[in-house]
Amino acid sequence: MSERISVFGTGYLGATHAAGMAELGHEVIGVDIDPAKIARLSAGEVPFYEPGLPELLKRHVDSGRLRFTTDVHDAAEFADVHFIGVGTPQVRGGYAADVSQVESVIEELGPLLTRPATILGKSTVPVGTAERLAARLREIAPAGDEVDLGWNPEFLREGFAVQDTLRPDRLVLGIDRDRPGRVEQVARRVYAAMLERDTPFLVTDYATSELVKVSANAFLATKISFINAIAEVCEATGADVRDLADAIGHDERIGRKFLGAGLGFGGGCLPKDIRAFMARAGELGVDQALAFLREVDGVNMRRREHAVTLAERMLGGLDGARIAVLGAAFKPDSDDIRDSPALDVAGGLHLRGAKVVVHDPEANANAARIWPTLTYADDALEACRDAELVIVATEWKQFRTLDPQALTSIVASPRVIDGRNCLPSEDWIEAGWEYRGMGRLAG
Repeated sequence: MSERISVFGTGYLGATHAAGMAELGHEVIGVDIDPAKIARLSAGEVPFYEPGLPELLKRHVDSGRLRFTTDVHDAAEFADVHFIGVGTPQVRGGYAADVSQVESVIEELGPLLTRPATILGKSTVPVGTAERLAARLREIAPAGDEVDLGWNPEFLREGFAVQDTLRPDRLVLGIDRDRPGRVEQVARRVYAAMLERDTPFLVTDYATSELVKVSANAFLATKISFINAIAEVCEATGADVRDLADAIGHDERIGRKFLGAGLGFGGGCLPKDIRAFMARAGELGVDQALAFLREVDGVNMRRREHAVTLAERMLGGLDGARIAVLGAAFKPDSDDIRDSPALDVAGGLHLRGAKVVVHDPEANANAARIWPTLTYADDALEACRDAELVIVATEWKQFRTLDPQALTSIVASPRVIDGRNCLPSEDWIEAGWEYRGMGRLAG
């Protein structure tokens, strides 16, 4: 059954979700306060890089099933199901999540809801937020108790967002157990195509649904920082962290995924989510329960400084050294530079006097807005020309498949730091390169 849906927020989460809902057969309107972004989306253009999304969005804009607006009244009149997909960034000067954008949607949309409606929150919020917003909706919505709120957290991976939207590994829905209303019934209609494929559908209380996303991210961040901490021990002892990860990854209780030592994690979710989780635990008086996440965060940030220090050792100093940094996005198949380890390393080298040339297949423009004093190259070979050191900082396929033999004639000195342990080290060493991985010695 087709539903009439609005999606508030047309950033990475909202635009992808809106296009995905249209793909599932619903009529969708995306809402944002940014007229320029709405104009681009209305023309079928995606204002960020996400594989597969431009084609999906344009197909449904052209079909008329998906449109965009800045008019909240339009959305309230059109839709019966409203998704909230706005950002919850880290507050300036603190760890807590800033939920003002979520609150703004409730305050603007609520008074316009004159008939029964269902609101489904997808934004990542501190535990306790949904209960508070549900009470506020009952106060300000003309339809009163006929307006239901559920929390339906997102689990998108950048680079795989379309796949994760259309074929998620699970759906989670938080409801008010005392006032369940029609939330579950509506959600089952919206996600009918997924449920027909036996996608797990977990219905919980508000608090549990809010904790699921941050708990998942806290676990993944812990696993990444664990292997990076072990990498520090491997470097001190001559062990190889990649072989070690392969060995422990065979244990089904551990698994090999997210045991890739390197520069650590970044992006718009893991760093800010674990910090917001710690902040909320402190507000609840259980800060000791998540005290370990401070070290998880600390290990992660140390990896960036470690790469700069390693470069300094390999070159005997950084002042005036020409260094190519391959990668600016926090991960491949993305142009997202938020909390990017790659860009932090490039900036750190620059601040210590190095002449840094950066190339990223998609993120050069975004990086230049943050670090305009760095030099940016249009391709990897241009970035590496006359370099005394090459650092692979984002594991794009274009970098993993570089020919070390051909690159030797371009650089000033064949030295490479494999910041993601993604290169075939034997090939680079055989081609005459001084190779250093993270948590590994020369081989």
